[in-house]
Amino acid sequence: MYCVLYVMFSIKMDIIIAGDGEVGFHLAKTLSKIHHNITVIDSDSELLRLLQTDNDLLTITGHSTSIKTLKEAGIGECDLLISVLHEENINIITCILGKRLGAKRTIARVSSIEYLNDDNKSMFKALGIDEMVSPERIAAKEITNLLSRNTATEVFDFSGGLLSIYMTRLDDDTAFTNKKIVEIAQLYPQMDARIVCIIRKGQTIIPGGEDYFLSGDLVYLLLRPDSLKIIESLFKKHEFTIKKAMILGGGRIGRRAALNLQDKIQLKIIEKDKNRCYILADDLDKTLIINGNGSDISLLTDEGLKEMDAFIATTGSTETNILSCLHAHKHGVKKTVALVENIGYIDVSQDIGIDTIINKKLITASYIARFTLGGEVTSSKWLSGIDAEVFEVIVKEKSPATKDIVMNLTIPDGVSIGGVIRDGQSFIARGNTQIETGDKVVVFSLPESAAKAMKLFN
Repeated sequence: MYCVLYVMFSIKMDIIIAGDGEVGFHLAKTLSKIHHNITVIDSDSELLRLLQTDNDLLTITGHSTSIKTLKEAGIGECDLLISVLHEENINIITCILGKRLGAKRTIARVSSIEYLNDDNKSMFKALGIDEMVSPERIAAKEITNLLSRNTATEVFDFSGGLLSIYMTRLDDDTAFTNKKIVEIAQLYPQMDARIVCIIRKGQTIIPGGEDYFLSGDLVYLLLRPDSLKIIESLFKKHEFTIKKAMILGGGRIGRRAALNLQDKIQLKIIEKDKNRCYILADDLDKTLIINGNGSDISLLTDEGLKEMDAFIATTGSTETNILSCLHAHKHGVKKTVALVENIGYIDVSQDIGIDTIINKKLITASYIARFTLGGEVTSSKWLSGIDAEVFEVIVKEKSPATKDIVMNLTIPDGVSIGGVIRDGQSFIARGNTQIETGDKVVVFSLPESAAKAMKLFN
């Protein structure tokens, strides 16, 4: 279950991002689209120049642990300082300094799992670090969730699973294929779900009643847990039991995923670094550790790839992860998951048949985005391969959303109200739904519409 965290900032924020690569730059691009004032600190002036060319933000060449650089970036007026460099120690120092110099809230990217223990988190809080994010830990949790609900290509829970985002691919024999959305609603009234968006050949479609479903579409739905079986039946998705899985790569994500899964299924990890294999063997007493090169297809075959129900590729090489998943799919593995670090590869990976893509940049943006939306956002999820977000927000007293039923509200373009959670119960939002103070509302939004969406609930 995702913890409930509240934010009480104005919609437009002054945000400083300290980064040394794609995670920081992707976050900067994402948040600038939501019209925040973004300043990026990095030591590489050439990369900063390229970033500033295509985005409405400021850049400063320097090190984030420099007090002079932080002051130049405007740390005293900063609403949110985000430090997402690869070195967690630098992120920690950056946030401690930033807080002392006037930053209202700080977020540090960390890798060490022990830092995220509740006792240690309170210690870091006292030092000035308000939140810590571990993309590797979140990625491992997503892998665990996907293997427990294996008909989904992507899944994300709100309020402990009272509502879920579920994404899957349409096949030729699916009941929805070549039908309009309005027809689907008439033919299958038992489908208690909201179609959030459709991905077709890399294009995002916010569907209306007259839009068609086509074979190969990636469809995002918001649904209640008791609707899952009906959805699986209509989409011709057959639940199966995952008893055996192979993980390629024993780094932080692979190791954490194995820790989550080894008590539930038979696991085998392929790791090419011999020293890391010894460490894995100490940590994973119920997992078989194999020292070998995962790019060697014959090795995967010799280690029983054809017998696996799931294959998860988490090496540092996107190309190796994609190719090994394709090989696993070719040999009949039912579920494949690939860590893809290059966002440009996501569309291609989905089109060629890999079931699920995990991307650390999107994961980091998902976690941090809820601190930048304003109001009381409890969780958020950037959808893989598209420029869109789904978030859960608590409705404030006397907010515009409570003034009338949903069909009569002035809802901005690019925004869709998906579902409501009230008193521990969930339901899909309809035209005649009345939103009440204190409700948790799950909202779909394009980046440029997020600020307008939040005004509905504040």
